[in-house]
Amino acid sequence: MLSIEDQFHQGMVAVYETAAERGYRATYFKRMLEEHGGVEAAKRLLEGETIQSGLMKLWELDLLGHSMEALVLQERFRLLFTSEELRKAQRRLDELGYFRA
Repeated sequence: MLSIEDQFHQGMVAVYETAAERGYRATYFKRMLEEHGGVEAAKRLLEGETIQSGLMKLWELDLLGHSMEALVLQERFRLLFTSEELRKAQRRLDELGYFRA
């Protein structure tokens, strides 16, 4: 059985692969995964207040549901992140209209 951290890492790899299938190769994101692992990469990406260009590209491709932010907010992974990190992920997706019906 994989640890929750390993499951999250696999999810992050899937985020990259899904985007790559649609023609977006997020090389910086992939390098962060390789160097830091999924959880630490997500924490680093959530440090800033602004929406990164990668998330904007996923929005353009209608892939917000396959973003790092959406993965972080999945119930099973929430315990890996601080309330501040969860708030930032939620806010970024809110700003891009992800939760609108």
